[in-house]
Amino acid sequence: MTKRIRIKNRFIGGNAEVTVQSMTNTKTEDVKATISQILRLQRAGCDIVRMSVNTLAAAEAIPEIKKQVDVPLVADIHFDHTLALKSIENGIDKIRINPSNIGGEKAVREVVCAAKDHGIPIRVGVNGGSLEPSAVEKYGFSAIALAESALKSVALLEKYGFDDIVISAKCSDVKMNAEAYRILSKKTDYPLHIGVTEAGGGDLALVKSYAGIGALLLDGIGDTIRVSVTGDPVQEVYAGDLLLKATGLRKEFVDVVSCPTCSRTEINVLELSEKIKQATAHIKKHFVIAVMGCVVNGIGEGKRADIGVAGGKEKSAIMRHGEVVKTVPNDRILEELLREIKEAGLD
Repeated sequence: MTKRIRIKNRFIGGNAEVTVQSMTNTKTEDVKATISQILRLQRAGCDIVRMSVNTLAAAEAIPEIKKQVDVPLVADIHFDHTLALKSIENGIDKIRINPSNIGGEKAVREVVCAAKDHGIPIRVGVNGGSLEPSAVEKYGFSAIALAESALKSVALLEKYGFDDIVISAKCSDVKMNAEAYRILSKKTDYPLHIGVTEAGGGDLALVKSYAGIGALLLDGIGDTIRVSVTGDPVQEVYAGDLLLKATGLRKEFVDVVSCPTCSRTEINVLELSEKIKQATAHIKKHFVIAVMGCVVNGIGEGKRADIGVAGGKEKSAIMRHGEVVKTVPNDRILEELLREIKEAGLD
């Protein structure tokens, strides 16, 4: 189990739930636009929001932004450690730095001391574009070089008595990315922020993240995640939530499973599944509804579902835990499924 780190009113690591993060793409000094985007991210279910702080004006905007949002905020700092100091002074909840580009060891020490005095954590963030030269010389451009670069940066913070640390070590190569995190999970107990950086946009970006993040989550690796997608960051939050649901790490939802359909299909599986999702969207309990297009495999395949339907030509079988409890006309399937949910006390 990883160490537990606190950021404002949330926890990362230990036995805490895996959190979903995203990052604003507004100019942080544009307070109105940044607050608007953060509020949209909050409504979508984002747990932690990161902002670029690359100017003094951006750092000075932090107090006003914090007044109007509830979500924990992270300042993303590169090259200028004074911006990290100003962000901490202005009440940021966490900072993200790459110690190798923040201005040398003296600058790192100043940032560490400030973070310690204010009781906020630091995410050590390295990526494929900022590997330690010594690691590359020894290992080449590889997962072990990425992991060792992160650990070297962590050691610098530890040198000054700081251990309120989260680690990220991302690259755009899905396999190398996953291998680096597997190495880190064996070598450290600090919580890991996982994701596939520079994944791009559209469907392929999502698939890269699902493959890279999902594989790690299924192995029990990862304490907080970001699905990186070029464009509106709100879609990152939706994707992250779906990923946690798909890997079984979030359970406060109704899981509607359905067959892929074939020529034996007797009912409109897609339409019925969507109607069930809409009708049960308010339910925060976890149970499974199976929508199967025929009785040939439907009853058997739906056995592990709490409630299900296996389609027939004119009538369909309604099931509870794989046992047929009634058959109903096809135009009443939705009505009967919702009745079964209510009778089972699942609504």
